[in-house]
Amino acid sequence: MSLFAAIRLPREILFGKGQRHVIPTVAARLGRRALVCTDERFAATVAFAEIMAALDGASIDVLVQDRVLPDVPRDTVAACVEVARQFAPDMVIGIGGGSCLDMAKCAALLISHGGQLQDYYGEFKVPGPTLPLIAVPTTAGTGSEVTPVAVISDPDRTMKVGISSPYLIAAAAICDPELTMTCPPGLTAIAGADALTHAIEAFTAVRRGTDPSLPQQHVFIGKSALTDHFALLAIKLLGRSLEKAYRDPADEDARADVMMGALAAGCAFGTAGTAAAHAVQYPVGALTHTAHGLGVATMLPYVMKYNRAAAAAEMTEIGLALGLDGRDRSTGEMADAAIDEIGRLFGAIGITPTLAKLGLPADKLDWTAEQALGIDRLIKNNPRPFDLAAMRGLIQAAYDGDLAACVM
Repeated sequence: MSLFAAIRLPREILFGKGQRHVIPTVAARLGRRALVCTDERFAATVAFAEIMAALDGASIDVLVQDRVLPDVPRDTVAACVEVARQFAPDMVIGIGGGSCLDMAKCAALLISHGGQLQDYYGEFKVPGPTLPLIAVPTTAGTGSEVTPVAVISDPDRTMKVGISSPYLIAAAAICDPELTMTCPPGLTAIAGADALTHAIEAFTAVRRGTDPSLPQQHVFIGKSALTDHFALLAIKLLGRSLEKAYRDPADEDARADVMMGALAAGCAFGTAGTAAAHAVQYPVGALTHTAHGLGVATMLPYVMKYNRAAAAAEMTEIGLALGLDGRDRSTGEMADAAIDEIGRLFGAIGITPTLAKLGLPADKLDWTAEQALGIDRLIKNNPRPFDLAAMRGLIQAAYDGDLAACVM
């Protein structure tokens, strides 16, 4: 028997219009004191005020940390936790984009286990369960509401760093598409493209085999039957509705599709992992200070082209999930059509097409290649192997906008 799968998810995932109204009910099952992590923008909204009033009506005391910053600077977590310890919360509620959810994960971790964030960098460093977390996304992209990872920025390191542990998975993910209705088109595009990149990299990741110890030794274990299911669902939903949500932010059905797509992509990559597009974005993001989702999306068509020789069958399925007609097309033709459709879609929603236009300095291409190749947890997940020359060629192609040069 060769069928193998593994997946790690929250105990409860609630999705749909109006689900934000059940936050007090879910929270009341976890305790009576909640640390709430959000950002200044969302804290000023009517929706946030209504959620706080509902928690108060349910006799749940709250301490609000409403100064979460993009990319979660390391020291802001320590400052939040110092205040929160005196409050002694029973739970943490993260409400906002990926940074708010990652701040909530990190706060729950340090309140529960102490120490510094640096103690937990990498995989399986969290020693046990943390305070229960309720994750409430207000953007549709990172999938952090269902994943076992938190990403932060450390002033002592050039690139962002991650903490990966099944103990960081939220107790409950509450996903209400109405909370995304005010996202501007640019943010909708970048977040949605991030989610689509998650799904495609999870679906084309290596298949590691059936070793029973694999999920016990690694947080991200490559593709499997269950992660494939979620990845294809994400590709289908995002492929049909991301451009619609970008062009008409008031389209409720498109907003729901995109949020469900981001959720499903998180369910996929939270176990399968991501690959080369994400590896390249780490050094590119450090140099250009561009949004994570924008950087990975810029790289995705080039990475897909590089991987075509090793993952043509998967790319055929991606093409079908995107709604492309597979009749009278060979596997290779469908793979190419899928890559072209991703390029078309990203162009239509304003994704920057090259690393040069992202602002990557021409004299940093070699450094970028070296750094990307060194991120082993991502590179080993790529379906086609890399050496330094291949990585350098990929980055040059993405810098020049030469998709054909990725066929090496």
